[in-house]
Amino acid sequence: MKDDILDTLEEVLALVEAGAQGEAYLQRRQKLSVEVREGRVETLQQAGDHGLGLRVIKDSRLGFAYTTDLSREGLARVAAAATANAAAAARDEYRQFPAPAAPVEGLFLYDAAVRQVPVAEKITLALEMEKVAREEDQRVSIIESSVYQDEEVEVAVANSGGLRQTYRAANFAAYLSLVASQDGDSQTGFALEQSLRYSDLNARKVGREAAQRAVGQLGARPVQSREMTVCLDPYVTGGFLGLVASALTGEAVLKGRSLFAGRVGQQVAADGVTLIDDGTLAGGVSSAPVDDEGVPTNRTVLVERGRLNGFLHNTYTAARLGGKSTGNGTRGSFKSTPETGVTNFYLEPGQVDPATLMGDVAEGFLVTEVLGMHTANPISGDFSVGATGRLIRNGKLAEPVRGVAIAGNVMDLLMGIEGVANDLRFLGGVGAPTVRVKRMHLSGH
Repeated sequence: MKDDILDTLEEVLALVEAGAQGEAYLQRRQKLSVEVREGRVETLQQAGDHGLGLRVIKDSRLGFAYTTDLSREGLARVAAAATANAAAAARDEYRQFPAPAAPVEGLFLYDAAVRQVPVAEKITLALEMEKVAREEDQRVSIIESSVYQDEEVEVAVANSGGLRQTYRAANFAAYLSLVASQDGDSQTGFALEQSLRYSDLNARKVGREAAQRAVGQLGARPVQSREMTVCLDPYVTGGFLGLVASALTGEAVLKGRSLFAGRVGQQVAADGVTLIDDGTLAGGVSSAPVDDEGVPTNRTVLVERGRLNGFLHNTYTAARLGGKSTGNGTRGSFKSTPETGVTNFYLEPGQVDPATLMGDVAEGFLVTEVLGMHTANPISGDFSVGATGRLIRNGKLAEPVRGVAIAGNVMDLLMGIEGVANDLRFLGGVGAPTVRVKRMHLSGH
């Protein structure tokens, strides 16, 4: 399979006309999604796609085209289209393709269980999550969605400068969303697990957690507006980190969309905050030996003890800003050109568990879910989101709360973090532990 892919890349690069440089990116993807509800399979989808994207640089002009037709005729058409698009583009002296470099070795990325485990067993895993959730607490009334998913991908990239890279990866995920009801009140709960190994998925853990999150919010009521210490659980912290991640790329800097532009070397967060992007992270679902330009991935410490070290780069943004690629050239698929994006982006965990982190909080609020994060402004950092969670009283979780909002600016939030727990969890490529923020405004009634 590897030789077949590389042969295809060699063939299309040979079709790039003399005096031009080419870069070919080929991707093959297979996905399985199983959703069950009330003991029955609701949907089962198996889908796949494949295709090739070609970038051509001629006279400092970049053109791009893609195709799903990998025949010689299809490759000839995509080469002609990319070359024609280059001729129509503006000159840009910073356009270039990366030189060959050794990929990261030793990463475990592919579990053959993605193909070897029967679909029937994967359905059973989804059914087990639902069953366990109902057994956990009789107040679980509705299973909104119990989902098993896996994905297998094969990637290859080559360019006219001699770069040749290929790898195969797979990942697995289990997700459960449900409703608990009591005395006319209904609350939602969810849980998620993702892994590079099928055997690491724990259906019972997902079922119990989703049930406990929903049941724990039964009876939730609004509280009066006030300022108080606020703790954010890993899912919520990760949502805010998603805002931060987009601002820590060279692409955001070039477009004037980064909160951190011009602040390298400055304190941008509290001393306990260290933000890392690591494409080599063991077990990371976004780990890979190379990025989508064929540059070796890397561990990049972006913010170290609150101080900004720099930004994430692909080949182009590094050239424009006078640095070097950090191995963060990312593509949505073969249909797009490389942008600059995160791999496994996370807040480095602390040394204490969440209970200890909240142990000396006289009065506070643990946020377990927010609504409206998509409305936050990624350029200014301003946010105002609905929040649910639990009050903290004398270091212990107290009554549940809903119908309130928290508002502020993400830069103030980062500077206000006074504690970081050890419960690092990933949601997709963003990971976070529970954090404690000294003061936030809580809007209630």
